[in-house]
Amino acid sequence: MKKRYFIVLVLCLSWIGISVAAGQTFRIFEKPILFNEERTQLSLEYLKNRHGIEKETATITPQMVVVHWTAVSTLESTFDVFNPVHLGGRPELTAASNLNVSAHFLVDRDGVIFRLLPDTTFARHTIGLNYMAIGIENIGGPDAPLTRAQLKANAELIRYLQKKYPITYVIGHHEYYAFQGTPLWKETDPDYITQKQDPGDRFMKRLRKRLRDLDVKSKPE
Repeated sequence: MKKRYFIVLVLCLSWIGISVAAGQTFRIFEKPILFNEERTQLSLEYLKNRHGIEKETATITPQMVVVHWTAVSTLESTFDVFNPVHLGGRPELTAASNLNVSAHFLVDRDGVIFRLLPDTTFARHTIGLNYMAIGIENIGGPDAPLTRAQLKANAELIRYLQKKYPITYVIGHHEYYAFQGTPLWKETDPDYITQKQDPGDRFMKRLRKRLRDLDVKSKPE
């Protein structure tokens, strides 16, 4: 009787999303942005014109995770920025493409994770590396430092992604310059670059401490 009760208890805990071994909950909520035929075509054009890659589908083979902050104060406002197909109001980026920026995941201040795009769908979020990188955006910015809950959520999400894909690199957006001049860097215009500070050295140092048992790199060798 006790054995049967234990089995039922474990099944119930598994069903509601509680990890018995880790003692924690990990859940991703679906909140898809618009990805219609026009966005697909613009993504294919970006892959060809900016990365020099011709594909039949707007997909990536993930090898990297890039961590960002939004510099937008709320989740819904950020969603409204990413959802349109066309990019507006950023001439330094529209000169390269009218494809809007986006990311695969969005993490709110309380650590709740939302998936905006399928993991292997192309997203424009990091110059030179979009073709291989999953983007994680965090609600926050210079005046709203990322929270402990977001730190925990990013670590859990990256562990989840590495179990699914051959993730070799985990970097902050401000660290992407290190890949220029390496075989991994694919940007057809050597002058196309933007200065980034997100999410900052402090957050990435704390994140890497949580991921130190994983075989991931912060820069090319």
